[in-house]
Amino acid sequence: MKDRSGRRERLRRELREKRNVAVVYFVLRLLVLVTMVRQAMNRNYENVALCLFTLVLFLLPSLIERRLRIEFPDVMEIIILLFIFAGEILGEIGAYFTVFQGWDVLLHTMNGFLCAAIGFSLVDMLNRNERFSLSLSPVYMAIVAFCFSMTIGVFWEFFEFTVDRLFLRDMQKDAVVNAISSVMLDPAGGNTHVIIKDIQDVILVTADGQIPLGVGGYMDIGLVDTMNDLFSNFLGAVVFSVIGFVYLKNRGRGKIAPRFIPQVLDVEEKEKDK
Repeated sequence: MKDRSGRRERLRRELREKRNVAVVYFVLRLLVLVTMVRQAMNRNYENVALCLFTLVLFLLPSLIERRLRIEFPDVMEIIILLFIFAGEILGEIGAYFTVFQGWDVLLHTMNGFLCAAIGFSLVDMLNRNERFSLSLSPVYMAIVAFCFSMTIGVFWEFFEFTVDRLFLRDMQKDAVVNAISSVMLDPAGGNTHVIIKDIQDVILVTADGQIPLGVGGYMDIGLVDTMNDLFSNFLGAVVFSVIGFVYLKNRGRGKIAPRFIPQVLDVEEKEKDK
């Protein structure tokens, strides 16, 4: 009787959580559609395309689940949907990246956490698969998850740099600094670094003349943003790697890690999907 009541309670909880995923998906999708209509009325067709791209990204979790025969935990799926909305709609169209200084840091930290969870899950699937002889200790599992997350973070920065160079965009957001140290300023042309402090303004010289930028200091071109992004990714990756390590050390006992580790569908569930 206790087992039967426990199963019923677990089923109710799963249905309730799935309903939460459906509600979040519906609300976010509705907000994207409203945003797309507003951008179309303003004739901002680039943002319209971004809204369409966001709707496509919303479909990725379910497509990955069907393709790889896995099931995302509901908490992870909701966070992925919120992450996409926060980055594409709020970040780009709503200009949250420039309005709120910590917005980019928050998203990259979350990205590092999620990518570490995905990397951990991929190796965990191989560990559980009888066709592979792969068997890694908790330490190596945590290291692999961390390295996977950092690799994704580096490739993303490569992507931002490439887009900025080829299409003159500004994905690598600039930063204003008030002090620099550079060997390029050595009057003798040597390798001695010259330090300049208390920079208040920079003059941009173009073919049309000199243009004071008035930004309040030296305008860094993407370097500070890139390093902040990678460091934020690093923090997120470390956090989940530690969580995953503790989870394996305790032989699969824990409340946090299972909410972010996709589960492989068993044979019976695979047959039902077919």
